[in-house]
Amino acid sequence: MDAQQETVRPVPAMTFPQMLERIRYEGAYPTRERAAEAAQLVLAGLGRQLTGDERVELAARLPVEAALLFTAQIPATELLTGWGFVKDLATRTGASPATVRWDAGAVLAAVADLAGEGLLTRILQQLQAGYALLFGRAELTQAA
Repeated sequence: MDAQQETVRPVPAMTFPQMLERIRYEGAYPTRERAAEAAQLVLAGLGRQLTGDERVELAARLPVEAALLFTAQIPATELLTGWGFVKDLATRTGASPATVRWDAGAVLAAVADLAGEGLLTRILQQLQAGYALLFGRAELTQAA
């Protein structure tokens, strides 16, 4: 690549304020600030769980502010199940698992839309069991 060329980041399908409004709607939060708190918590948690090309592609599809929250986290060495993810976030914040589960569903529904079906499928294949429901998708398993 020569000095004249520069990498262009694709424009996300929504701005960060639009993403927060979507999260506010999905979570029935009274304020945008509460939606932003949920976004920060869940995006940081997801950033600790996702690695590789899926991490890079998802970051490129998120609004810049959301991508920064997501990518600021170093991926964990121990991957968590969906329930483990919820319990970890609850422990970090002191919130109840039910509240964190609600927050995760509201935020990850917006993330799922931004990711698109193909990337979301690859993300779910990388993550441990239990995340599909957090993203608003059916948890499909193969018969033994």
